[in-house]
Amino acid sequence: MVSLERVLSVSNDFLWTYILIFILIAVGIYFTIRTRFVQIRLIGEMFRLLGDGANRNSQEKKGVSSFQAFCMSAASRVGTGNLAGVAIAIAVGGPGAVFWMWMLATVGAASSFVECTLAQIYKVHDKHGFRGGPAYYMEKALNQRWMGITFAVLITLCFGFVFNAVQANTITAAMQTAFGVDKVTTGIILCILTAIVVFGGVKRVAAISKWIVPIMATLYIGIALFVMLMNYQQIPAVFMSIVSHAFGLQEAFGGGIGMALSMGIKRGLFSNEAGMGSAPNAAATADITHPVKQGLLQTLGVYVDTLLVCSATAFIILTSGIYVDSGMGGIELTQAALSTQLGYWAVYFVAIIVFFFAYSSIVGNYYYGETNIDFIRSESRTWVLLYRLCVIGMVMFGSLAQNNIVWTLADLFMGMMALLNLIAIFLLGKYAFAALTDYVQQRKAGQDPVFYSDSIPGLVNTECWERDPNKVKEVS
Repeated sequence: MVSLERVLSVSNDFLWTYILIFILIAVGIYFTIRTRFVQIRLIGEMFRLLGDGANRNSQEKKGVSSFQAFCMSAASRVGTGNLAGVAIAIAVGGPGAVFWMWMLATVGAASSFVECTLAQIYKVHDKHGFRGGPAYYMEKALNQRWMGITFAVLITLCFGFVFNAVQANTITAAMQTAFGVDKVTTGIILCILTAIVVFGGVKRVAAISKWIVPIMATLYIGIALFVMLMNYQQIPAVFMSIVSHAFGLQEAFGGGIGMALSMGIKRGLFSNEAGMGSAPNAAATADITHPVKQGLLQTLGVYVDTLLVCSATAFIILTSGIYVDSGMGGIELTQAALSTQLGYWAVYFVAIIVFFFAYSSIVGNYYYGETNIDFIRSESRTWVLLYRLCVIGMVMFGSLAQNNIVWTLADLFMGMMALLNLIAIFLLGKYAFAALTDYVQQRKAGQDPVFYSDSIPGLVNTECWERDPNKVKEVS
């Protein structure tokens, strides 16, 4: 009898090996060219917007601020993928997997810009301010509600349930390794903390994310920089190892270039979510004057996640050398690697960091499911209540489940999500390109860019961007 784990594994291999890797790279390159390398060309503008959004939080009256929306998506991005996911990628795919994570982040950042700009263009009003995402632009721009519902179901199952199980699984493993706390106890505590936030709504999710993510990420990166300074003589060798293994020049283990490419892209997508269709749900909540502003901020989020936080973990593991024959993978490998550099107290440090990272991801993931339930059944309190209870239940399930099961499920669901979203944004990319042109022209004229639906010819179903709020263009 074929086991469920075997079926999931075969399905994963087919989806990623023969379909998704090529589409992710091809679409990312296409968007990079069409936007004239927006992810590199406008990086200075991204930092300017980040500072501007952080300074203007108190002035926001509707929805959440651009900075809070950035932190909400970062809360989902910066989590177990940065600590446990990178460790798994290196353990299975070798140092070369890190190179492909970097490449996916650089190319995928253009996809993130497009999807998040589209989410802003097609966002809608709700009781909290705004909501939106791929399901909304699939219905409003492509006029395909069935496609939007399919995506809404996938993201609810993927983020609300499966990804939250992954986060919980990593937390309980880290706490057990560091403090000897059994998984049941950690799971119960985690369920209580999750319930406190998810029953508080989007404003509480945004408020929690605003504080946890920047503080924890800064602290973790600071520790990694300290490790780099301790081992500065190894830095050239580490980079050479990453590059040489990426192209199969040193067939050390893990199947050479094929495994490095596969694991790097899988774990990279899990971590930075570029093109997956998740970050647009947070991007749509921001109250801003031009969609491109949030598109640029979310592009910066991809860099923060992969080029900073993931790279920090990779350097810690690779300088330790224990990844070669330790037999460890996941968060335990990260804990062991850091402890070789700083002493056993680092095991406790990683457990605490991963707790906050993963907890912020749980509350961020929760919101992605809620906004998509609202898409399927608008303002349905019963469905939202049921969803909240199921999220808490999946947190408990993930706390106790086997590591390989939850990661395999995560790969399968995020792959299906990404495939559907990439098709949609490829078809709708022209609107993001036009919005970018409008934004750049206004900036060159010395203006603070302001967007209206008639800024782009043929743009319809954009209720939040009409000059006259009482007049909303609809598809005829």
